[in-house]
Amino acid sequence: MPNPTVVLNRCADYSEAEIAKAIATQFEVLGGVGTFVRAGDSVLLKPNLIAPRSRRHATQTHPAVIIEVARLLKDFGARPFVGDSPAWGNVFGCVKALKLEEPLRKLSVPVKQLDKPRWCQVGKSNTKVGISSVALDADVIINLSKFKTHQQLVATFAVKNMFGCVAGKRKALWHFSKGRKESDFCEFLLDIFNFLKPAVTIIDGVVAMDGRGPIRGRPRPLGWLIGGIDPLALETICCKLVNIKTDELPILKTARQMGLPCPDENNIKILGDDFPTSIYTDFKLAEPIPLRFSLLHVCKSIGKQIILLSKAAIKRINRREHK
Repeated sequence: MPNPTVVLNRCADYSEAEIAKAIATQFEVLGGVGTFVRAGDSVLLKPNLIAPRSRRHATQTHPAVIIEVARLLKDFGARPFVGDSPAWGNVFGCVKALKLEEPLRKLSVPVKQLDKPRWCQVGKSNTKVGISSVALDADVIINLSKFKTHQQLVATFAVKNMFGCVAGKRKALWHFSKGRKESDFCEFLLDIFNFLKPAVTIIDGVVAMDGRGPIRGRPRPLGWLIGGIDPLALETICCKLVNIKTDELPILKTARQMGLPCPDENNIKILGDDFPTSIYTDFKLAEPIPLRFSLLHVCKSIGKQIILLSKAAIKRINRREHK
């Protein structure tokens, strides 16, 4: 197999010109938009929308990255939409917290909750999992993940973001059923990623998160957009950027145990901007907590989701009645 490619683009900030140039370069270096998308395709832009927190927290994929990918696809003639199934709240609350509603409306890019699960069999064990039919019905998926630490998985870069395509609070149930062993849960994440097969991944590391990720960490300016097709090459290079040993990252460790092709960092082709001569040696990791959710945690999570869905339904009914 040819050596995988990872594209690095330096971005000092999230200014429109800076991000637009970097996004265009990402696609150009990887072969052009037409390599991944055809005119008229429905394209799911799957950012990391985990909780309704503003952009200053670096919790979610920055809106500038989402907007510029959407703009590029619209100009190409594709039909992008933004979708996710956040762990806290819903996709609309997360988009509102990012002040992303109006820019997407101006581009005529819809926002969709990744709900309406369809039972799919993933991995060698044919595990049945309810994956959103909204995601499955898209012609193409583009993975727009966030570079951040994670209290249960050390750090998350490319692979785990696709877990957001598992509909609703079923994610909490999977933490309970697969979380007893780290390798079981990571194998499940890898199986979901490989089942959904996003065409390309772009990781927002312009301002990353270290410390108590994935929600309560510290915004940490890194100044990078990292893109590519091979998720394990991306995970490897992201580790290298912040001095994480690849054999300490559960996703990569499990991928090797599964016999997946994990490229050596020296065999990954770096394009775009050169790899930095000095890497971050003070990127603070989170204190680890158990991967497995307790049954009480799962019940509370489901209860909160029912309340949120009920409130949302009441609001929709009230709006219809006032029309």
